[in-house]
Amino acid sequence: MDPKKSAQDVYRCNLCETAMVYSYCDMCHVNLCMPCIGDHISDGYHKHEIVPFTERRSTLIYPKCETHQHKICEYQCENCNAVLVCSFCIASEQHRGHKFAEVSEVYMAKKEVIKKDTAELENLITPMYEEIALDLERQLANLDERYEKLATTVSKQGEEWHREMDIVINSIKKEISETQVKHRAFLQKHLDEIKQIQSIIKQTVIDLLETEKSNQVPKAIEYSSKNREFSERPPKIQISLPTFIPKPIDNEKLNALFGQIIPLSSATEVDFLSPNQSNTSVKELLDESELVTTIQTEYEKLTSATYINEDSVWVSGWSNDIKCFNIKGLLLQTIKTKSGNFPSDIAVDGGGDLLYISSKTQSVNKVRNEQTEELIRLQKWTPLNLCVTSTDDILITMYSDDQTQSKVVRYSGSTEKQTIQFDEEGKPLYSGNCLIKFITENRNYDICLADWGDGAIVVVNQYGKLNWRYTGQPSVKKSKLFRPFGITTDSKSRILASDSDNHCIHILDHNGHFLCCIDNCDLKDPYGLCVDNIDNLFVCEFFKGNVIKIKYLK
Repeated sequence: MDPKKSAQDVYRCNLCETAMVYSYCDMCHVNLCMPCIGDHISDGYHKHEIVPFTERRSTLIYPKCETHQHKICEYQCENCNAVLVCSFCIASEQHRGHKFAEVSEVYMAKKEVIKKDTAELENLITPMYEEIALDLERQLANLDERYEKLATTVSKQGEEWHREMDIVINSIKKEISETQVKHRAFLQKHLDEIKQIQSIIKQTVIDLLETEKSNQVPKAIEYSSKNREFSERPPKIQISLPTFIPKPIDNEKLNALFGQIIPLSSATEVDFLSPNQSNTSVKELLDESELVTTIQTEYEKLTSATYINEDSVWVSGWSNDIKCFNIKGLLLQTIKTKSGNFPSDIAVDGGGDLLYISSKTQSVNKVRNEQTEELIRLQKWTPLNLCVTSTDDILITMYSDDQTQSKVVRYSGSTEKQTIQFDEEGKPLYSGNCLIKFITENRNYDICLADWGDGAIVVVNQYGKLNWRYTGQPSVKKSKLFRPFGITTDSKSRILASDSDNHCIHILDHNGHFLCCIDNCDLKDPYGLCVDNIDNLFVCEFFKGNVIKIKYLK
């Protein structure tokens, strides 16, 4: 038990350790009862500062002046790196004309900062680190189990491969056996024919020997030689055995076919951006975006735009045709969809060919030299939106036939390479419905998806691990909830998302921090978005049917 306190937690005198505390020495930091005060100050009253216990630590203890030892520093020189000085120093030649602040005022201001910092550390920062530590401890606790599951998955894949290999081997063995039976039957047939001829020859020899010994004239005269017939050599049957040609094992292809381990990657969750945190991206943004040009597409409902080059864009809407316009608004080309239905999204691949999604036929189609070919056909899933990556892969958002699941699938050509559907805890990353989910790849290879149904922008890294989610900015005073439609990124990895219900476009940095909002240029019902190679923004206005080109950077 602390001797300075009783069982009732009452402070006691530090000298006698029995009487209740009455006063406090602010210089020595000692609890004192009334009788012990005299003993404590017996070595000189000026060395102590006795105050009521309730006012303890209220006396400021100033440092002594290094130049004038008998004086204390009650001022701070603002011209000399905030050095503390006494009243004699102020009058000295060294500090002539300088500005001074009272140390007590500086002290009180600093105490307020300390108080604020302490509260922030205790109430915000410490709990944040505790939460992170608990999460890391949880991850460590589950690490062995999760890696065991990973190893089990690999083992199951190995067993499946063994089963498939056994099927292949047994199939080849069966083929060998069937070929052997056919080979045997063929040889046996020819052997039977030869033996039949041999039997005829043998009988002919017997008949000739009897005729030779006989003296019957007619029998000899009627004889006709068959030697010419028998002397013709039958063809020699030589059938080569089937040959098994083993293919060399390509370890690289074998590993690629078997599966791959996605390397470790880290993901961070974005909570907020401190007002004091600088962001250079903001400096590049115009205070007021500028309308450059307007392209009238004549679509009644315009949904998508994809940039081709500095002179033209492809656009599509609720119509069975896809149009190409130049920047001046001149129609250059029109493509009719193969299904006769409107495309749910369009994109341009690395070769400059147009891609479009036909949700009705659950397919992705490619238009090359004005000829349409089916590139990908889905089963039990319906494609919604797509984008082409920097490596010319295709990212497709899709939903299940029962409209309860959504996922993103990466394709190389028509080959599926990657599926992104769940976070590390097995929870769905995206809302499970048939609502639009525009998608784009950022310059840092992050995959950015505008989930209209969930009212969020969901960003994962290239391996499919969740980086962050953005659900709107409270400082953007709008009448309706944030529900993103179109999404695109620029050369500095900024993310632009259309908020159609609030007639504006949110601009975020690559970490999900809100930068600004484009809400001028007479913008109405923004939908699909794309940027050109110098970061001009193209916006589809859904009901107006216009594509507007906006400059938003300095």
